[in-house]
Amino acid sequence: MKYSFFSLHDPNFAERGEATAHEDGIAAEENPKADLNSEISKDYMVVTTHNLTKRYAGFSALSDCCLNVAEGEIFGLLGPNGAGKTTLIRSLLGYLTPTSGGSTVCGFDPQLEGVSVRKQVAYLPGDARLPRHMRGSSVLRFFSEMHPFGDLERSRMIADQLELNQKRHVAFMSTGMRQKLALAVVLSLKTPLLILDEPTANLDPTIRAIVLDFVLEAKRAGRTVIFSSHVLSEIEQTCDRVAFLRQGQLALELSMGDLHQRHRVWGSALDNDVSAPENAGERVVVHRETTMSKSDAENSTSYRIDLAGDLADWLPWLQGLSLEQMRIEPLGLRAVYDSVHFGNENWMEGTKE
Repeated sequence: MKYSFFSLHDPNFAERGEATAHEDGIAAEENPKADLNSEISKDYMVVTTHNLTKRYAGFSALSDCCLNVAEGEIFGLLGPNGAGKTTLIRSLLGYLTPTSGGSTVCGFDPQLEGVSVRKQVAYLPGDARLPRHMRGSSVLRFFSEMHPFGDLERSRMIADQLELNQKRHVAFMSTGMRQKLALAVVLSLKTPLLILDEPTANLDPTIRAIVLDFVLEAKRAGRTVIFSSHVLSEIEQTCDRVAFLRQGQLALELSMGDLHQRHRVWGSALDNDVSAPENAGERVVVHRETTMSKSDAENSTSYRIDLAGDLADWLPWLQGLSLEQMRIEPLGLRAVYDSVHFGNENWMEGTKE
């Protein structure tokens, strides 16, 4: 028996609801349940791209993208709609042919070995399509029989944890229920690489937390996850590194460990000029704004100080500043995202007087 590899974003699949070959599905070998981990060598970059570019007539959806995603890490993709995230993902899966450049996924070239790539990947697209005439339980069974890593019992378990009514027909499911069903299909596949495009869209906070637990479980099992989301708190909670895309270009790569070592200090002072310590370089950036005090007799200066590095190293210096109403908070991914989104290359500096 021959098996086809499916795509949940195939617009015709929901109407067919059957295992037929199409432009994204090519017949695979016999014995689809074989252990495919043996095809992958360890201690390597699961995903690499070199100058990956995709252009349409007069428009660049992706430009000279160079990325490396290591085995066992959760890698976040950030950027507004149209930034190039989905183009990048579909290029990695062999669904799009790049204009120039190339990539490897699990040691395979998506353009030459698309079936081998898709055998190693569980992919949740942002616009998952499911056969509307089937019940949820039938959908789980269908996909578990289609993929080499299919596991019906695990997909049922995940559906139960996501509080999904498996007896309902897809046509009568809400948007959130269909998202849960797609997640139960994809998260049940214990592939070396898991790609999730907006996995928590249309889900309530409790179910979102359960989905993130499954993502972290995949990491603990040594699997690699590429995670695209507009919810910055989810990225902060789960990812090891993030890449920011802007207008098709890779604007910034950031280690979350580095971000966690960056803090923002707020405070005010009267007639006290605060400046960065000598030899601090770009690790300390001082922003100031002078306003009149309530008595209109003295000038009050408000300060925002951005710090990079171990906070303990800066505490003696901060104590000596005699700032009033001082508060310290993590810099946070929002500040970085806004800086990148608005085209400020040095996200530590922002707008400095």
